[in-house]
Amino acid sequence: MRKLTVLVAVVGLVAAALAISGAASPFEVDGGAKAQATPKLPPLPADVKSRKRWVIGTKCDFSPFGYIDVQGHNAGYDVEVGRQFAELAFGKSNRVSFVCVTTPSRIPALQSKRVDIIISTLTWTKARTEVIDFSTPYYGATGRLAVNRSSSINSLSDLSGKTVVTTRGALYAPWTKLCVKGASLLEVDSPAAAVLAVKNGQADTFMFDDAYLLGVATQDRDLRLTKDKFLAIPWGIGIRKGDTAMSRWVNAALRYMKKKDEFVKILRANAPARLVPDFLDNVPRPKNTFVYPVGKDVASICP
Repeated sequence: MRKLTVLVAVVGLVAAALAISGAASPFEVDGGAKAQATPKLPPLPADVKSRKRWVIGTKCDFSPFGYIDVQGHNAGYDVEVGRQFAELAFGKSNRVSFVCVTTPSRIPALQSKRVDIIISTLTWTKARTEVIDFSTPYYGATGRLAVNRSSSINSLSDLSGKTVVTTRGALYAPWTKLCVKGASLLEVDSPAAAVLAVKNGQADTFMFDDAYLLGVATQDRDLRLTKDKFLAIPWGIGIRKGDTAMSRWVNAALRYMKKKDEFVKILRANAPARLVPDFLDNVPRPKNTFVYPVGKDVASICP
């Protein structure tokens, strides 16, 4: 009986210790799960606050930035940025709904208030700033070259006498004509056709956005990316014109994520380990800042 009394007393002490430990922890969310304290950010925009959920437009066909995974869930770099916003706003990363948008539909979806913001591989352009506002940059997109793994091409300086393929209407076509001396240009209707042109020998390299080429190199080990980067034009988060409350909150969240080096974690989770080193300079970091090329005609700037 004495042993039983001692055992009960010990159990009681352990329970009390656990209770004290729990009381000293950060705040709890639904279900008793622990969550880290969130930083102090500007007030949430009224619609988001009252709904207690973000509604964010993202790409659903642009791996590894925004796509639908094999389980039917939204996934990718842009999607994870959205989930970080939910975590910062509500302490729960699932307090967000994603709406699939395409390149032509994303700005109309924002303007019609179908979504709160768009995180959708949105390159800054002067024309777009006339109809929407941009957050500070959250990805430093550049042009890159994709070549067959056995190719002798390692940089732009190797392109003389070679055929460069890109898509019709892309700024890489006039830039190649202006800046890549001695190269031939092949223009095709789609990025998929450009990849095929490299693989079947019609072209020696595919010049395009690194965001798309990262997905190509991730899925096709017969292709590799060279080290050269050019035509650097960052992406921003699209915000409705004049929505200052949204701009304040989004930019503060991006500053916090940059300070905590969160973008590198998101990159590592969405790109193969073999490609991550090549893209570390593409994400905001404590000592890595991107600026929009305001007032510059980047398509006319040769390296």
